[in-house]
Amino acid sequence: MPAQDTITQVQDTVTHVEALTMKAYELGLEYAPMLALAIITLLLGLWIISGITKVVKASMQRSKVDPTLIPFMSSLVSWLLKVLLFISVASMIGVATTSFVAVLGAAGLAIGLALQGSLANFAGGVLVMIFKPYKVGDLIETQGHLGVVKEVQIFNTILVSPQSKRIIIPNGATSNGSVINYTVEGKIRVDLTIGVSYSADIDQTKAVLMEVLTSNDKVMQTPAPFVGLVEMADSSVNFVVRPHCLPEHYWDVYFGVNEAMKKALDKNSISIPFPQRDVHLIQA
Repeated sequence: MPAQDTITQVQDTVTHVEALTMKAYELGLEYAPMLALAIITLLLGLWIISGITKVVKASMQRSKVDPTLIPFMSSLVSWLLKVLLFISVASMIGVATTSFVAVLGAAGLAIGLALQGSLANFAGGVLVMIFKPYKVGDLIETQGHLGVVKEVQIFNTILVSPQSKRIIIPNGATSNGSVINYTVEGKIRVDLTIGVSYSADIDQTKAVLMEVLTSNDKVMQTPAPFVGLVEMADSSVNFVVRPHCLPEHYWDVYFGVNEAMKKALDKNSISIPFPQRDVHLIQA
């Protein structure tokens, strides 16, 4: 009897395995075409989305759209199309679209709570696109960094510093913090201070410094450059020199005017004093 029971159990197991195999074969015949079609659709859809993104980017470039919008909009279009593609592929393999969307919504809520910072950066990117506090090519200072805006992405703004360093700043920080835009006004003022000896003639000194500014072709004449006496310090009479220039010429003007002023003062025998102190010894 025990041997007969064992044989019966083996036969039942074989029968069960055969039934499962047959069921798997039937399911394979039923779903394999849909699965294969879904995979083909996914790969083809990703290829088409890549092409559409390139066409959108090229169209915006030909239409002379603000360069700041191009990477932002192309990335946004790409992600939206991919989400729609994934929903379509899921429905092709039998996943109910309404259930999928509900699951996607619940997952999106959970992910949103976990990634509040990323969502804030996305919202910040949208605000940057709408209000345009800066755009690609602008020289800005924000979050303690100075650089030229190279790209505005969905989540980050890319700067290139004067030292050619790549700086990545979250859009949430730039949209909620202070931004100094040196380019938007089309000009920037260079602030310089130079001290001369107390024996120097004030009118002559001002004329010499003004001549340096008016002879520099990178210094704007509108608004007019300014030279004025600002302080009678311990060892020198200090003049402020205020030329304006294009933002991209800032450092050329800064260094060029400094050098030219030193040469002009030396040529006119106007000395630039170094700090000095008179010491009187009193013998008891």
